[in-house]
Amino acid sequence: MKIGIVCYPTFGGSGVVATELGLELSKRGHEIHFITYKQPVRLELLSNNVHFHEVHVPEYPLFHYQPYELALSSKLVDMVKLHGIELFHVHYAIPHAYAAYMAQQMLKDEGVYVPIVTTLHGTDITLVGSHPFYKPAVTFSINKSDAVTSVSESLKRDTLRLFDIKNEIEVVPNFIDIEKHEPNFTDCQRSAMANENERIITHISNFREVKNIPDVIKIFNGIQKEVPSKLMLVGEGPEKEAAEYLVEELCISEKVVFFGNSNEIDRILCFSDLFLLPSQTESFGLAALEAMASSVPVISSNSGGLSEVNKDGFSGYLSTVGNVSEMTEKALQILKNDDSLNQFKLNAKAQSLNFDIHAIVPKYESIYQKTLSKCLVK
Repeated sequence: MKIGIVCYPTFGGSGVVATELGLELSKRGHEIHFITYKQPVRLELLSNNVHFHEVHVPEYPLFHYQPYELALSSKLVDMVKLHGIELFHVHYAIPHAYAAYMAQQMLKDEGVYVPIVTTLHGTDITLVGSHPFYKPAVTFSINKSDAVTSVSESLKRDTLRLFDIKNEIEVVPNFIDIEKHEPNFTDCQRSAMANENERIITHISNFREVKNIPDVIKIFNGIQKEVPSKLMLVGEGPEKEAAEYLVEELCISEKVVFFGNSNEIDRILCFSDLFLLPSQTESFGLAALEAMASSVPVISSNSGGLSEVNKDGFSGYLSTVGNVSEMTEKALQILKNDDSLNQFKLNAKAQSLNFDIHAIVPKYESIYQKTLSKCLVK
């Protein structure tokens, strides 16, 4: 199949998943065309089966805000004509499914029908989509898609609760390439980050309010009072500056490292003992899954799809949002004893195997085939 993938090309979970999906599909013989405004961060190598097409948005003084959706839909039309793309797989309802529908209608007028598979990732539903200004467009885009998937049962329930959806939504969980999380280096340089007797706690996110960064720091503060520890904070975002102030206020600056965005997540997770993700909500929790794939147990909230990823009492623990004291207590249960920590590390790895890319990607292939077959009559 010739598949056009539309996604955000950033460090966010949806962009990472879309890129990894496209690369795996290319290995399975499909021709993949990434269509977005910048080369995705995980898209390192192009090949005969993997192509990137940049969407340029011309600057017109007429527009106060430049019309990305218009540029994207026009680019999609051009790429179908140039490369014979058979199907669009768009990640996020707004603006991608909306732009894909416009492209679909333009092509339809020329006797070409390209079906749309839309994957819902979370903020397009729970934040942007539920806003009164955008809700009609999100509802329209989902209902006009030829197939719709959601990354968790929780997100599917939220979508059906918030919108008047006529389409069937099929849950296809996010995934991870387990092979990429097998250490391919002999020294992950743990000693450069902490002393031998110290535990290493990690948090990776886009530092938005929904991630509850203050809770991450407060949980760590409670941990380090009883177990010698270091905290690794990875990512950039609007809450980072406030986090830095809180760390100073608690007088733990020498125990906290701010990395910013990093392409060495595997190395950072290699020397981690525990991952913290106390988010207000997570549609899935890809960062938690990446941690578990690196044998790092997870302390997380039980919000959204996290309970579908992090198995309570096995790969880590779940607590209600904001319950810092309980999360701290459960973290200490894992960290205080070497035998307990090692068992949780083994369990975290075992849990991650349920989301291996080789088990999930065939589900997308099946959806593509069914969608193409169904749309032959259109």
